[in-house]
Amino acid sequence: MTSSNIDMTRRSLVCLGMTALFFSAAGPAMASTPRMKGMRALAFHNLHTDERLRVTYWKDGKYLPEAHASINHLLRDHYSGDIHNMDIRLMDLLHGLQSKIGNDGALEVISGYRSPRTNFKLARYSNGVATQSYHTRGMAIDVRLPGTSLNKLHNVALALRRGGVGYYPESQFVHIDVGPVRKW
Repeated sequence: MTSSNIDMTRRSLVCLGMTALFFSAAGPAMASTPRMKGMRALAFHNLHTDERLRVTYWKDGKYLPEAHASINHLLRDHYSGDIHNMDIRLMDLLHGLQSKIGNDGALEVISGYRSPRTNFKLARYSNGVATQSYHTRGMAIDVRLPGTSLNKLHNVALALRRGGVGYYPESQFVHIDVGPVRKW
C-alpha cells in the first residue's frame, strides 16, 4: 500500500467515525422531534359582543391565516371596533393551557385586544389597567373557562411559565399574556 492510500484510508475512517458520532448524538434528539401532523383548535365566546367562534388555527405544521383573521376579528377592541393582529404565541399558550386542564370548551373572553386609546381611557378609571398593557400589542387576553374553576385556570397558567398571569377573582377572570414570566 502506498502512503497516499494509507492517508486516504485514515481520512475515510475519521470521516466515518465523525459521521457515526454525529448520528449517535443527534439520533435521540431527532427521534424526539414532534411530528408536524395534527390540528390545534380553539373556541371563544366574546361576552361583550356575544359572538362565538370555534376554529382550527393550526394544521399539519402550518398556521392557517384565515383562522387567524377570524380570531383577530372576534378578539377586537369591543369599544372601538379596532382589529389588531393577535400574537399567535397567545393562541398556542391558550391551546396548551386547555390541553393541560383537559377542557376544550369555549373560552369566555372578557378582554382581548384593546386599542391604545381605549386602554388609556380604562387606565384613567381603574388602577387594575396597566398603562403599557400587553392587550394593546395583541399579546394578552382576559378569560375564564366554564367547567374549570378560576383558581385551577390560574394555577395551571402559572405552572406553564410561558408569560404573565394575573388573578382577578372579584371580576371572575384570569389575565394571560405572552410577555415575560411574572404573576400578580
